[in-house]
Amino acid sequence: MTAIKVSPSGKIYNEKSNAHGIYPWWATGVVYQVYPRSFQDSNGDGIGDLQGIQQRLPYLRDLGIDAIWISPFFKSPMADFGYDVSDYQDIDPIFGTMDDFDALLKAADDLNIRIIVDFVPNHSSNQHPWFIESRSSRDNPKRDWYIWRDPKPDGSPPNNLVGFFGGSVWTYDEQTEQYYLHMFLEEQPDLNWHNPEVVDAMNGVLHFWLEKGVAGFRLDAITILIKQEPLHDLPEEALTATGLELLLWLDEMHNQPELHDILRDFRTILDSYEGERVLIAETNAGSFEELNGFYGQNLDEIQLPMNLRTLNLEWDANVVAESIIEYFDSLPQGATPNFVFGNHDQPRLVNRFGEVNHRSANMLLLTLWGAPTMYYGDELGMADGHILPEQRQDPFIGEAGNVGSGRDPQRTPMQWNSTSNAGFTDADIVPWLPINTTFNSNVEEQAEDPKSTLNFCKQLLKIRHESDALRFGSIQFMDSAADNLLIYERKIDEEHLLIIINFEGEAHVLDLSAISDKATVLLSTRMDDAENLNLSKFVIRSHESVLLKL
Repeated sequence: MTAIKVSPSGKIYNEKSNAHGIYPWWATGVVYQVYPRSFQDSNGDGIGDLQGIQQRLPYLRDLGIDAIWISPFFKSPMADFGYDVSDYQDIDPIFGTMDDFDALLKAADDLNIRIIVDFVPNHSSNQHPWFIESRSSRDNPKRDWYIWRDPKPDGSPPNNLVGFFGGSVWTYDEQTEQYYLHMFLEEQPDLNWHNPEVVDAMNGVLHFWLEKGVAGFRLDAITILIKQEPLHDLPEEALTATGLELLLWLDEMHNQPELHDILRDFRTILDSYEGERVLIAETNAGSFEELNGFYGQNLDEIQLPMNLRTLNLEWDANVVAESIIEYFDSLPQGATPNFVFGNHDQPRLVNRFGEVNHRSANMLLLTLWGAPTMYYGDELGMADGHILPEQRQDPFIGEAGNVGSGRDPQRTPMQWNSTSNAGFTDADIVPWLPINTTFNSNVEEQAEDPKSTLNFCKQLLKIRHESDALRFGSIQFMDSAADNLLIYERKIDEEHLLIIINFEGEAHVLDLSAISDKATVLLSTRMDDAENLNLSKFVIRSHESVLLKL
């Protein structure tokens, strides 16, 4: 094979970075999402809980993450597993008590792990006392806390809007003879953020958790908080849209300018507390321009608007590079980029990118400039679980008419050991979702295997924490003649790193002599020593990624 010449090219991003780390923790820290129902069951009911998370804190500290984002654990009827909140300032008994949360917060703080709460501001549960009052009569003081509209003359819904779970967003209330709006399930009525009393009440929720000491919030479904007024019909082409296309139509309708006033207020509240508190937001933005608007004109809104575009990218070097470069080019001056490769709504890395590439996906996530978010189990290479029809739990299946298992496969329980329920719950208990029997490894087994995905991720996270170049340094992409290689350098002061990611099943010989005259392999996805450290003939093997110190 002829050696492919590799040389620096293009723009250098984050060139004037700070080698001495005068950055807030969230700008470089690694956030780890825990889906609490599936992480660890401490009381033998088959459902994960707060005490279970506390039991596993030493594992997370050993893994090397900086913060835990915990999906909702508030009091809830669980129509959408916690994203339907009936009390924003209480813990659902399934997950424990407020004392359990306080104990978790203290134990995490003792290990220098921060806790981020999942805040669901767009809608409450229909069992929330606010909504119970609101639907009790048209003249109730809380009537306008939700969005009510009269039927059309023929009794049909006010317009043709459809929701994220499919079907009409309007549910008729016979007692008051009006429809209420719900962009998700009918059990999740949307709050009216045009009402100052709602704004005050929800701001109070932020104060409640901040006073407890949480490090910040992940804001759910933020782009639809302020509804278009008046509420128009969807155009005909949107009515046949599905999936991401429908999502973008709905976000476009509801992403209103007044939202930014609310987000600035959120940020002002966080900034009034000591410590470096952070706002992370699910934006579902249709473009990077829209996404970057959530930083605020003066970077005074969301510190980390979630870049979810990577969740839908093809595993192709050119496609991935184009998306990353477009993102970096669009960032406001001084903004921190954010990358999310997996979460509770999307198939896992192994299923999207292939088993041969899942370590490379982690290499990419944890060596790019910016703040990365990991999803529980991705450090093991967990795959989507197999869910039988009678085991399905996700309401998204029925509401949207989905074929398959909805979002259940990526929410199966964490696998801790080789016992019958993988150490997630007692052996004689039926867990809320089945353990992924198609996957043969777990934390206990992988910890003993020096070449496991777990040990790969632990080494990568350790390198990241010790590297100023990876946390604070500049990034520049390289030119090469190979279409399916992504090569970039991270650099600060005298520290110079090179990352090479091979997206395909072919090996390549690279001529890196234009970049450096010597190198050391810090880490390879193969977890072995490189076969050739001659930089003029450096071999990158099939589906391999390497991190080099130059």
